[in-house]
Amino acid sequence: MKTSLITGIAGQDGSYLAEQLLAQGRRVVGTVRPGQAVEALPGSLGGRVRLVEWDLSDPGGMGEILEKVRPDSLFHLAALSSGAGMYENVALMGEHNGVAVARILESLVRFSPGTRFCLASSSEMFGNAESSPQSETSAFRPRSPYGAAKLFAHSAVRNARERNGLFACSAILYNHESPRRSLGFVTRKISDGVARIKLGLQRELLLGNLSARRDWGYAPDYMRAMSLMLKQPKAEDFVIATGQTHSVLDFCRVAFEHVGLDYRSFVRQQEGDFRPSEQVSLVGDASRARQSLRWVPEVTFEELVRLMVDADLQRLQKQT
Repeated sequence: MKTSLITGIAGQDGSYLAEQLLAQGRRVVGTVRPGQAVEALPGSLGGRVRLVEWDLSDPGGMGEILEKVRPDSLFHLAALSSGAGMYENVALMGEHNGVAVARILESLVRFSPGTRFCLASSSEMFGNAESSPQSETSAFRPRSPYGAAKLFAHSAVRNARERNGLFACSAILYNHESPRRSLGFVTRKISDGVARIKLGLQRELLLGNLSARRDWGYAPDYMRAMSLMLKQPKAEDFVIATGQTHSVLDFCRVAFEHVGLDYRSFVRQQEGDFRPSEQVSLVGDASRARQSLRWVPEVTFEELVRLMVDADLQRLQKQT
């Protein structure tokens, strides 16, 4: 049976990708942080995947895992988040999101050169973009520690492909959300807040810049794209995006309307949560993925918002 190794399997992306690979009849092994509770996995994965502990800072740990697991594919999703806390330890961000990828690639060259590798890269690499939309040929201009670390990793993947002959590629993922998204992200903060307000557990929703726009997609759609990338005849990097942007205000409007409420009665702005706005909109041109991978996002923005609100309503109703 063919085996896929997923780093960061307990996260939003890892759990969805694992479910998709299991449905394909593959054996799935996932890494978790040392001491991380197995309960962090969605119930659908319980007992269906093998878990191994791995520390992003461990220079030799991945080599040991590769020797034991012998995966034919490796999806690297584990990383530090891009939230406001990324400025608190810039060196650690570079270590975990950049250098760790170079170490994984070195381990592949040494222990498992036949393993196909895909990195979950990020649109944050475009940063202060020169033009919009962005494609695989657009210039990278990161303006955050997260984006800079991801660019280092992205470059390491390209070098491993060209210099070492590895089947190594990067999926340049734009914002992708789901009911499994952490509450630290604005989309989940909105869906959770709307559900609480609807159930009488909260009176208002405090947010930052309502005019901020993002290219938001559905996480399972994006994981499907990564899986398709490793089935191609040759390794290539792809932008994975919807090609459309919506504002935080749009997200609020759809979410509140879904439960029969008017967002204007509940949403309050607080300037302390504002993040610097982009001079040029970050929106992806995924035409290459559509042509080469035959990939298209299946869940619309409105459907994404509604399913996130429904999931939080169900969760809170069970709790209360």
